[in-house]
Amino acid sequence: MQHIETERKFLVRDSRFKALAVKACRIRQGYIAHEGGNTVRVRIRDGEGFLTIKGPSLDGGLSRFEWEKQIPLADAEALFLLCHGGAIDKTRYLVPEGVNPAGRFFEVDEFYGDNEGLVMAEIELDAPDEAFQKPDWLGEEVTGDRRYYNSHLLKNPFKDWRNR
Repeated sequence: MQHIETERKFLVRDSRFKALAVKACRIRQGYIAHEGGNTVRVRIRDGEGFLTIKGPSLDGGLSRFEWEKQIPLADAEALFLLCHGGAIDKTRYLVPEGVNPAGRFFEVDEFYGDNEGLVMAEIELDAPDEAFQKPDWLGEEVTGDRRYYNSHLLKNPFKDWRNR
């Protein structure tokens, strides 16, 4: 699947989102390549493998090209041997957006390992200026802040800079 992904990212204030979640899954992902804003990522989610290629961020980090394809689990496991810097380990919670008229969800990621303590939410939009309901458990917006990109968190873990 290919498209231009438009999303906004936020830090999460507290764990109230968990009571609203309709699904949770564990995700492990690593990066085969990361250069010039382009990334090649392998992910295992719910026992399924995925290969994703993303282009550089556009319009201040709101949008970027994304291509994703499901691959056999054994292939995904093998591709982890090519990943640089280890893997991101997190649980992703799907939380409906407000009354959810468009069927949208916040994807809330709770990180483990060197990124323990980091909880971020993102919402995918159809357009950069599209309105959405912002629940009070959302905190500071970090859209476009490269420190919060998963590929950056592998090289510069949250534990190393969160108290600065």
